[in-house]
Amino acid sequence: MKKRILCFAVFFLAAVLAAGCGEGTPRLKPLPRDGVVLAFGDSLTYGTGAEPGRSYPEDLEALIGRKVVRSGVPGEVTGAGLKRLTPVLEAVRPDLVILCHGGNDILRRMDLRVTAENLKAMIGIIRGRGGDVVLVGVPAPGLWLRTASFYGKVAEETGVPILEDVLTEILSTRTLKADQIHPNGRGYARMASAVADFLVRKGALTEGDLRRTP
Repeated sequence: MKKRILCFAVFFLAAVLAAGCGEGTPRLKPLPRDGVVLAFGDSLTYGTGAEPGRSYPEDLEALIGRKVVRSGVPGEVTGAGLKRLTPVLEAVRPDLVILCHGGNDILRRMDLRVTAENLKAMIGIIRGRGGDVVLVGVPAPGLWLRTASFYGKVAEETGVPILEDVLTEILSTRTLKADQIHPNGRGYARMASAVADFLVRKGALTEGDLRRTP
């Protein structure tokens, strides 16, 4: 009996350790001091809902001490984003892309299978040019906000890290949003902080890289 209990304990510990190891994947390459981050997306990347200078890419640049290029087009759907991506990559040459796209596809009730394929195509293009990708999930409108399910599937199928629920949490908090689909300045600051913490967890940055305000 004691031997059985001991075997079970060893098995349980091994399972926990395996789960913990799996939790750390997928990882990102360390971002060099002169590394460039591209924030690519729609109005959520542009900063709609906040005063000038308060978009999440601008706050993120101040927080991580690396150049962050904001490339957000309000109202853009993923099909248009896919066409726009390559010229932006050629101009910016980023080490890392924060991809936050698809919200307008959801709002316009477009075929989300096509949206998912567009996101996967964007990820493939970015990786083909040697860049890392972080996917940011966007919530679908509703009484109870939840990140649209296709984001998790895209992340799983492509093996990219996903920051899944930050926008859901922000847009569920009245004091952090300008309207039902856009954060305000405080909300974007929260988003930038969440992205920075995520980059630390995934190995792109260290905690010492962050320039937090007291």
